[in-house]
Amino acid sequence: MKKTDIIISVCLDENKIPEKMSWTAIDGGVDNQKTKAFLFSSWDDKNQETMKIDLWTKDMPVDQMNVFFHQTLVSLSESYLKATNNEKMNDAFNQFCDYFAEKLELKKK
Repeated sequence: MKKTDIIISVCLDENKIPEKMSWTAIDGGVDNQKTKAFLFSSWDDKNQETMKIDLWTKDMPVDQMNVFFHQTLVSLSESYLKATNNEKMNDAFNQFCDYFAEKLELKKK
């Protein structure tokens, strides 16, 4: 079995707020890629709960955060469908994604 690493580097200010972040996944061709936000979820099967890390830099603009969350929700919807094949719930998820985009005026007219 091959082992690989994904490395997340976070520079914090004096109040422990992220100022700069980057990530590396050599097997994925990513080397020290700068990022303004990072969401990571992991499943703890023993405790039957999600463990997560949500980080964003203090200078990430709210408009970019809105787009980031919308794109993340759309991606989660796609992953959910792939993992469960539950088309009915995926349709409901996509309706929420559309609603989210509409309320934040993310859709181009």
